[in-house]
Amino acid sequence: MIVLAGLLMGAVLGALVARKYGGKPLDLLQYAAGFAIAFALLGLFITVFLTRI
Repeated sequence: MIVLAGLLMGAVLGALVARKYGGKPLDLLQYAAGFAIAFALLGLFITVFLTRI
């Protein structure tokens, strides 16, 4: 669940950042994908850490 939440939050945040800098639609998609991958990976590490303790 943390991974999916990170994925969604990253996609939204990435799109907002790209829009802030005046990006075109493909820029929005690229930023959304990049942030989504990064946040999902962070969520995966958090999930593994919480499972181990």
